[in-house]
Amino acid sequence: MGAEAKNLEAIAKAIDQHNASCPWPASEVRMNPFEVERLGWDEIRGLPVVGDPEIGTGRFRIVCSREGDGEGIEETEAVGQPIEVGVEPRSS
Repeated sequence: MGAEAKNLEAIAKAIDQHNASCPWPASEVRMNPFEVERLGWDEIRGLPVVGDPEIGTGRFRIVCSREGDGEGIEETEAVGQPIEVGVEPRSS
């Protein structure tokens, strides 16, 4: 298995681990810009690959969708009417 395939496998496992252990899904993969350029990946498993100079070469970071800076998050006020829900008594 080549180095590129090993990188892809490690990143895919990290995405799976994040999504299995966190209620918020992964939103992006961050890598050193040099690595992004070298590998030529725009996305991995539907997640964008973003260059981040704070990350050393040979490393990556899975970003949680909860970590966002609020950009792209739309807040709305829910409008609705309360409803009554009946609960049947338990039979003993």
